[in-house]
Amino acid sequence: GFLEGLRTLCSTHGALLIFDEVMTGFRVHYGGAQSRYNVTPDITALGKVIGGGLPVGAYGASKAIMENVAPLGPMYQAGTLSGNPLAMGAGLATLSQLKAGAKADLYDNLLTTTTQLALGIQTRAAEHGLETQVHIVGSMFSVFFASHPIHNYADVSRADKALFTKVFHGLLAQGVYMAPSPFEAGFVSAAHTTADIEATLAAVDRVFDQLQP
Repeated sequence: GFLEGLRTLCSTHGALLIFDEVMTGFRVHYGGAQSRYNVTPDITALGKVIGGGLPVGAYGASKAIMENVAPLGPMYQAGTLSGNPLAMGAGLATLSQLKAGAKADLYDNLLTTTTQLALGIQTRAAEHGLETQVHIVGSMFSVFFASHPIHNYADVSRADKALFTKVFHGLLAQGVYMAPSPFEAGFVSAAHTTADIEATLAAVDRVFDQLQP
């Protein structure tokens, strides 16, 4: 696959492989995308989820790489709010919950709920004569109004963005907030219940009804 190919190329040429797991970290798997796809990067960037709702970012790497960072190494890195107790406390509590949940099928349940929502949208779109492409990875999903497969930015650019905007505003009027752009991902959390998904799909149905000529 693509990620495996990157790992091989970087290892062959002595380059560092960096994974940006700010969005995928703890969402697609407890160990992030690297654990889900079994590809280990040299450096990992994290954020969002690890702050438990508070702003925080982090990066990690092997001991050999991290020893290049001050005070052990020459690369200086610091920030006014780095390691602030409030964000660290919230983040630690969140990661503790996720670790416990990972042992109790949390991520399997998240995938089930996400699939129910994303494929439910696709099914209802088809019932209204609308072509869609749906992508699902763990608790992340995307819906594109397009007949062509979606593989990259250019493919997304060719999707019907005007229709997406209409659906977004229609759902907002129904009390459902989805990602406002097809270039953004949607997220399902452990707080979302089956009733929430069913209510969302009912709202999707009503919005699609309103789009009919």
